[in-house]
Amino acid sequence: MKDTKIDVRKIDIGISEEHRIAIAKGLSKLLADSFTLYLMTHNFHWNVTGPMFNTLHTMFMDQYTEQWNALDVIAERIRALGVIAPGSYDEYKKLSTIPGAVGTPKAMEMVALLVAAQEATARTARDLLPLVTEANDQPTTDLLTQRLDVHEKTAWMLRSLLEE
Repeated sequence: MKDTKIDVRKIDIGISEEHRIAIAKGLSKLLADSFTLYLMTHNFHWNVTGPMFNTLHTMFMDQYTEQWNALDVIAERIRALGVIAPGSYDEYKKLSTIPGAVGTPKAMEMVALLVAAQEATARTARDLLPLVTEANDQPTTDLLTQRLDVHEKTAWMLRSLLEE
């Protein structure tokens, strides 16, 4: 995110401009991963087939609904730090650590791809914690902790479907 745009207004919330920009860059990566995960989950909800159709269709709907709501929280935290939140497919593609799914995978392959995407999103959130702690940014710490809880729990639930 080299074209980081800062609000014209001076922001004095007790976090240096340098920290605010660095945290916003990290949150932008989290937003990109979260959006990519949302899109993947919604796609799989639409296209899942097989004996576990109903279970997976419903589970994926719960997951993409939660992810959709999280996007706003992450983007609004970026804005509160005085930085423009990324909002295009091109930006997300550049920032995301999650590769897009190709074609229409079988149901259990969808589950495995979602496990990997949930884990990647958790890593992105966790990687930002040291900087946020250094900056004494409790709201972002809280946001990251909540996201970690969701992504780790969801990955565990999905992973359990892959066990024999």
